[in-house]
Amino acid sequence: MTPMTFSPQLLALANYLAGEFDNREQAVAEPIWYVHLRLWHRPVPLFQEDSLTIFAEQANILKLDRPYRQRIIRLMQGSGSDASLKVQYYKPKNPSTLVGAGCNPGLLKTLTPDDLEFLPGCVLNITNQVLAPNSYQFTATPPPDTHCSFTVGSDVVQVSLGFEVSDGKFLSYDKGIDSTTGKATWGAILGPYCYTKREQY
Repeated sequence: MTPMTFSPQLLALANYLAGEFDNREQAVAEPIWYVHLRLWHRPVPLFQEDSLTIFAEQANILKLDRPYRQRIIRLMQGSGSDASLKVQYYKPKNPSTLVGAGCNPGLLKTLTPDDLEFLPGCVLNITNQVLAPNSYQFTATPPPDTHCSFTVGSDVVQVSLGFEVSDGKFLSYDKGIDSTTGKATWGAILGPYCYTKREQY
């Protein structure tokens, strides 16, 4: 199968997401509510027949040697009459083998789709606003009545996903959800984590 031609919007979305980010200004201004984090989004050559794919990982700036939340973000073009963009999340089956791949992308060279667990409810729909010619703001939100959950060890983890991205800025709305109470327990509880791109990949 030959790779499909990607739309300018999908290419822009992938370009905006790819890079190294941190939320230094936000963490300095509101240290009680926002941990100073570094976030890596590394492009990976997976699902190339119809998608652009990114490996994501983050770390507390004080513990850069202990990154966590390894995940795969697949950016897809809608099909047929549905030309909108979609994001599908995957979980590495063995995340420990990818720890540090944000800084050391050589660890991603052997990654294959068989190494990933598909997360059916962890999907986002993308809307975009044209800011100027070839300049966009993308907003990613879950479809109604979807629940993103997965297992870590013997625990079931539920998360609420979402983000906004434009050239140089990334806002993360990801939150952990207590499945009993439905309340957020970590992440963007008071508002998004506001990242600035420090390096383009």
